[in-house]
Amino acid sequence: MAQCIVLGVTGGIAAYKSVEVVSRLRKKGYTVRVIMTRSATEFVTPLTFETLSGEPVVSDMFARPEKWEVEHIALAKAADLFLIAPATANIMAKLACGIADDMLSTTALATKAPILLAPAMNTGMWTAPATRKNLMTLRERGVMTVGPEGGFLACGDSGEGRMSEPVDIVEAAEKILARKQDLAGVRVMVTAGGTREYMDPVRYLGNESSGKMGFALAEAAMARGAVVTLVRGAVTAEIPQVTEEISVVSTEDLYQAVLHNAAQQDIIIQAAAPADYRFAVRFPEKFKKKDGEPLVFTLVENQDIAQAVGAQKGERQVLIGFAAETTDLKAHAREKLMRKNLDMIVANDVTAPGAGFNVDTNIVSLITENGEEDLPLMTKRALADQILDRAMAIYQKKTGQ
Repeated sequence: MAQCIVLGVTGGIAAYKSVEVVSRLRKKGYTVRVIMTRSATEFVTPLTFETLSGEPVVSDMFARPEKWEVEHIALAKAADLFLIAPATANIMAKLACGIADDMLSTTALATKAPILLAPAMNTGMWTAPATRKNLMTLRERGVMTVGPEGGFLACGDSGEGRMSEPVDIVEAAEKILARKQDLAGVRVMVTAGGTREYMDPVRYLGNESSGKMGFALAEAAMARGAVVTLVRGAVTAEIPQVTEEISVVSTEDLYQAVLHNAAQQDIIIQAAAPADYRFAVRFPEKFKKKDGEPLVFTLVENQDIAQAVGAQKGERQVLIGFAAETTDLKAHAREKLMRKNLDMIVANDVTAPGAGFNVDTNIVSLITENGEEDLPLMTKRALADQILDRAMAIYQKKTGQ
């Protein structure tokens, strides 16, 4: 089945270039479904896009569909890639703020597909603080862009803001679609979130892990065609749709789930933050205060899950761990890499601004036996693809692909 690209066309003079985008995509074998804003129809007629795409153009939010379906939801689900070209300052502002007041913005808000924008606007609008802030917000959410370019603009100005050429937009779209499927059939297990070690029925030892990094990895792996097993502990982030989801509570639960499923996996990424210790004694009822007396507990060390998996890792398997540190980041990470028989470790200083627990961004170093790579601040979703790129390269080397 041909991959489906939903193309959003907004009201800008660059809309005429989108006609060529549709033509090029169709010649390459993609299914193209076009959504036009009302303003876009003032520049190019829907009939033009219908003729080139071979599909009906959607523009009216309340038009009766030819067959019964909630159209914006159907298109959102059908999309393998959601492309908006031209992407005006207006649609970027709507997407950044979650506004859904027409068919295009409503469908874009509903889709789970990767979103690619081809911005096109006056230089002053492109450089305006509001647009720059909206762009930053969208990029933090994993929205990708192609262009804009510099040059002579339709308004008579010269500067940055001209929409990229159709050939460049199509190339950017194909790169995203090609990347999506490079994990097709590969079995990936991701652990996410924190574990809880209960002292009594209401109190526990835990940490601030939200599950966002692990969920970003699971979501990215699914988007790239992998068969994903997600083993997750306590989380606050929204749980992504995966092939199989296993919920655990304690570190022992996590240990058993991971070891039970490890042998069937090709790539194992341990992004969870398990508690290193548990209470030696767990009270069956709520523990009561004792009039100011000091409270002393004995903690015992939990099993090291990554080390246990590393000890039985197959020759073709890839094992990736995380090192959340506060001091001597790379030294501690490299020691864990060797001791746990990891193929790669993702090291991050959880005290650094924009990194660590319960935020949407991260700053990491990717460390292997042969070297290390420092990555800049980026969203956890963008980082997930970076990690998967390296994991897949290691896997292909091991399997001779």
